[in-house]
Amino acid sequence: MTISVNQLEEAQIALKAPLYADVAGDLDVSFEFFPPKSEKMEEQLWDAVRTLEPLAPSFVSVTYGAAGSTRERTHATVARIQRETSLAAAAHLTCVEATKAEIDQVAEEYWAAGVRHIVALRGDPPAQGQTFASHPGGYENAAALVAGLKRLHPFEISVAAYPECHPDSLSVDADLDNLKAKLDAGATRAITQFFHEPETFFRYRDKVAAAGITAEIVPGIMPVTNFASVVRMSAMCGTEVPAWMARLFDGLEDHPAARQLIAATLAAELSRKLYAGGVKSLHFYTLNKAELSFAICHLLGVRAKPVSAVAAA
Repeated sequence: MTISVNQLEEAQIALKAPLYADVAGDLDVSFEFFPPKSEKMEEQLWDAVRTLEPLAPSFVSVTYGAAGSTRERTHATVARIQRETSLAAAAHLTCVEATKAEIDQVAEEYWAAGVRHIVALRGDPPAQGQTFASHPGGYENAAALVAGLKRLHPFEISVAAYPECHPDSLSVDADLDNLKAKLDAGATRAITQFFHEPETFFRYRDKVAAAGITAEIVPGIMPVTNFASVVRMSAMCGTEVPAWMARLFDGLEDHPAARQLIAATLAAELSRKLYAGGVKSLHFYTLNKAELSFAICHLLGVRAKPVSAVAAA
């Protein structure tokens, strides 16, 4: 095999500096947490919040369990973040197992607590394997929920996007139509389901543009620390797990530190390639563990600031 002069010059340039040395740091980041179920988990959550706060994320979101199973904990967590930190808190809200009046009341309570950002989702059925059915008197889907929230207050609203198509969608085109309906109803941006290869996002971005959708599509990044869990989650949401990833994690079941290092490497590489492809916003699914997300952001040039400076910004 022969190497051209241009290829040799490119290789030399790549080898002259570390991969992340010249990243500009012009990246907006956001983080997702889930509400704690115990005192120990609450300590872990707040350690994660305080660790990531100095990175000045554009917002942090808190998830909402199926059938409203974490409604009160979500509200308490979001309200406390809004009250006690410099962060802009966003609350997840779903259509599942609630009437419009009940959902509207939750949204009103968020507005009263100073929360101005909602992540509006259809939500999953209460039991795995069930087919989603709108609650009698409830919002029938995420687009209707977005429209309902906009009627209440001028919320900033994020919605979900699915680079590999939502499992319940009839087709890729139908899935894109649903995304457009959510954005046309008043959503500001879409955040994607996690995926494992940058090409997955780039192909989806092209399809979104071809469908006439101009809103920002933010990639959702999930660092893979437990491969078996990610395989299960990927199967549930229709996300393909590449064979090379299985090979990388093979034999590491009893080596948690090694898994952490590999997880950081993979997520950082994915993020760097997305950045190189023009992505300037990333949303990290932290699983209430801050160090991986912190390290990846640092590699991408997002540096910690004094919290007082974050609050002033």
